[in-house]
Amino acid sequence: MLASVIITTRNEEKNIGNCLDSIIRQTYPCSEMEIIVVDNNSTDKTKEIAQKYTTNVFNCGPERSAQRNFGFNKAQGKYILYLDADMNLSPDVISECVAALEENNQVVALHIPEIIQGDNFWNKVRRFERSFYDGTIIDAARFIRKSVFREVGGFDETLTGPEDWDLDKKIRKIGKIGLIKSPLYHNESWFSLKDYLKKKAYYSQSFAKYIVKWGKKDPD
Repeated sequence: MLASVIITTRNEEKNIGNCLDSIIRQTYPCSEMEIIVVDNNSTDKTKEIAQKYTTNVFNCGPERSAQRNFGFNKAQGKYILYLDADMNLSPDVISECVAALEENNQVVALHIPEIIQGDNFWNKVRRFERSFYDGTIIDAARFIRKSVFREVGGFDETLTGPEDWDLDKKIRKIGKIGLIKSPLYHNESWFSLKDYLKKKAYYSQSFAKYIVKWGKKDPD
């Protein structure tokens, strides 16, 4: 059963090779996977590295939501998995995801446990924080039936930051979101509290739109 893996990138030459290696080393057959890399005008060697793994390397912007939707429109798979370039999959992720959705038609998407990598103090704090998210809207569904992704209209391109939460909520209106056991690893060894807060401040600019869309009394 074909699964499409969509990776969004921007100046990720330090990470994209490890991400792609983890995909081609999956226990799920490579013949049943396609890899789609959607880059946003990188000025480093991200595209050059990606092209060693797949011919499906494209350019699209201006933000992650548009990149992911672009990748979806190129995808041929029955299932969609979207990743960031600094994420690596443990070997059984795709096999477990496909099996879970093939076995239960009531489950339309899946959360994948995420483990933060890195050895500094803030990495450890983030790893502890992240341990509470599995199966919650903060975690956001990553493996989705293509038909469901299409039905909910994909990612809201007016949102940057809470677009994952928004997609998760739209999917929950259609069916159940499950949780697998095999994790993915998120490399945050670069972590800087200053940069992290700066990024979150940028994402927070979309919160007003999210609140208008879902209401101030939205429990999430």
